[in-house]
Amino acid sequence: MLGAYADRPRGFDYEVATPNLDRFAERATVFDSHYAGSMFCMPTRREWLAGVQEFPWRGWGPIEPSDKTIPQAARETGTFTQLVTDHYHYFQHGAGGYYEDFNAFEFVRGHEFDAWQATPRRPDEQLLAQAGAEDPGSVEYVQRAQYARNVAGLDESDERDFFAPKVFSKAATFLDGVEWDEWFCYVDSFDVHQPFHCPEPYASMYTDEDPRDPDLSFWPHWGTVDGGQGSIDERNLEFARAQFAGKVTMVDEWFGRLLDVLDERDLWEETAVIVTSDHGYSLGDHGYVGKIHMPMYDVLARTPLFVHHPDADSRRIEQLTAAIDLHPTMLSYLNATDAGDHPHGRSLVDLVSGEASGTHRDWAIYGEWGSGVSVTDGRYTYHRPCDTGQPAYCHSTSMINARGVFLPPEPKSDVTAGDYLPYTDVPVWRFEAEPVRRIDAPMVFDTGTDPDQRENLFGTDTVASERLDDLLGQAFDTLSVPSSFARRVGVTDDAD
Repeated sequence: MLGAYADRPRGFDYEVATPNLDRFAERATVFDSHYAGSMFCMPTRREWLAGVQEFPWRGWGPIEPSDKTIPQAARETGTFTQLVTDHYHYFQHGAGGYYEDFNAFEFVRGHEFDAWQATPRRPDEQLLAQAGAEDPGSVEYVQRAQYARNVAGLDESDERDFFAPKVFSKAATFLDGVEWDEWFCYVDSFDVHQPFHCPEPYASMYTDEDPRDPDLSFWPHWGTVDGGQGSIDERNLEFARAQFAGKVTMVDEWFGRLLDVLDERDLWEETAVIVTSDHGYSLGDHGYVGKIHMPMYDVLARTPLFVHHPDADSRRIEQLTAAIDLHPTMLSYLNATDAGDHPHGRSLVDLVSGEASGTHRDWAIYGEWGSGVSVTDGRYTYHRPCDTGQPAYCHSTSMINARGVFLPPEPKSDVTAGDYLPYTDVPVWRFEAEPVRRIDAPMVFDTGTDPDQRENLFGTDTVASERLDDLLGQAFDTLSVPSSFARRVGVTDDAD
């Protein structure tokens, strides 16, 4: 739906305005085949900030003692680091170590399940209805009434009260007044993200419905659209799409305010700017809403990436790149070349400068810990299911919850400790957790001829399937993934 990627399948039958991303794309390198890695949310942030492609070894969890984060490395070069975010997962159970290395951070409170406001005990009925909050008296860790409570005091006629405008305003204020010669500002906007609750004019921008109709949900449940928890009628699905689109345009508007500061202070000639996203979201695509318990289609895994560097001309890059590549790229731009003990990424610097020769990547793998695995060569995507009869092992120095990541960690007794990680000598706990199946059988898609990924070629295009099988084996060998993971997805029968 972004103008810079107008040739991709959209999922929308109307144009969604993103004029500021479009103008940024005109001065940036635009990557056309960029894929996520460790899904979703915090696992991606460990890839970006610590350079670890973590999903073969563990899921959602904290920064590990063996990790060297971008802000930590930047400090060693004398660079001041600033975090601006409304991404409350940084501050929940299941995280830790992500914000502590920054010299300063701004945290905009209240998005989604952020445990912020205590009153009103029973929020507005319209907000409760549209958020799908069933029990406003609940004191559970994750419950939708918390969002209704958090936004009870927002002025829905004033977009400045909402989360993305606050995040980008704070980032713009930092840029406008920065006194450090060398600085790194990491802006992490939670939006575009559910709940798709928008102020005007964005709430009405792409719909003729009344955006405050309590019969219309701005927070649809995840699942299949035609049954179960995710069941949704066409009216509500179209409304959710319209509110999502409204959020996209709102985020774009306030991202533009940040670009304005770069213009006004003439910072483009001395500043590198990277814009990306951790994952996509399905709003009816392939019959799903959300991102959990569905195949890793491109709507989830193929993400935008724009990179501006003062010494580089704008261009488009068709070569395959991956989220993990941003870590060494940022280190290089910060002149902090120590990538630590786990250089899983490949710097994009030469691609951006136009000095690259040869193929950047033959493969990129992506997935969610404890489930299947996907691999792409930039055109074909190959998705392998997991055998839930095979164990899934979690590896960490913390006894993290492999499932229920937002809850207090549960102690584990059936664990072993050892040097299980190929990218560090630091010993970790290893413990078993339940695997999760996202698909029932292998899938292969040719996104060149089938960008919507409708025709599964597995079993019919044996040449492509065998080549991608070999490519997945190469990826596993390169990363030295656990043999238990390889067995679970059917890549090897070797024993541990």
